[in-house]
Amino acid sequence: MSLQITPSMLASDFANLAGEAARIPGADWLHMDVMDNHFVPNLTLGLPVIEALAKVARQPIDAHLMIQDPDRWAPAYVEAGAGSVTFHVEAAAAPIRLAREIRAKGARASMALKPATPIEPYEDMLTELDMVLIMTVEPGFGGQKFLDLCLPKIARARTLIDKHGGDIWLQVDGGVSLETIERCAEAGADVFVAGSAVFNADDPDAMVAELRAHAGHHIH
Repeated sequence: MSLQITPSMLASDFANLAGEAARIPGADWLHMDVMDNHFVPNLTLGLPVIEALAKVARQPIDAHLMIQDPDRWAPAYVEAGAGSVTFHVEAAAAPIRLAREIRAKGARASMALKPATPIEPYEDMLTELDMVLIMTVEPGFGGQKFLDLCLPKIARARTLIDKHGGDIWLQVDGGVSLETIERCAEAGADVFVAGSAVFNADDPDAMVAELRAHAGHHIH
């Protein structure tokens, strides 16, 4: 299992996304939070911004779609240049079909779960996915406090993933910092989204390395 750090650009300077991406060369992916003012109470960025950043960034784009009707919109994010596209299962009408469509277009298909959404009903679907994202805050805002109540769910998701085999990544997003990342890794996560922790640091790239080291002590 390889450990990956995917800084959330939501916490970066939106007026200079390319410059901010250049400040974190050690990052594995750039996590882009797409919010639509409907599925979550915020409006951030969409296709044109991802397309522009994908052309100039060295890191691949990890698009997290916190939007309604991902069945309709998600495939376009692959075309815009995202290497991984995450849809929320709470918003998807036909998640299996959508995951297959994302994969068919050439990106990794990922399914996100809000804190109160259980993983168990989707066990049979895991083989259709490349990644599962467990939200450790309610989606919609950056800078929130990590919810410890999500840790048992991370562990249950890891157990189900291991049971089915295959190379499925387990991502956590929300309040991930030096204080919380070890707990996430211990529970079984291997891909970590950190926003404020990275971009509020004096040296964001050093923080990426530090987060990686902290998680590495506990990775399964």
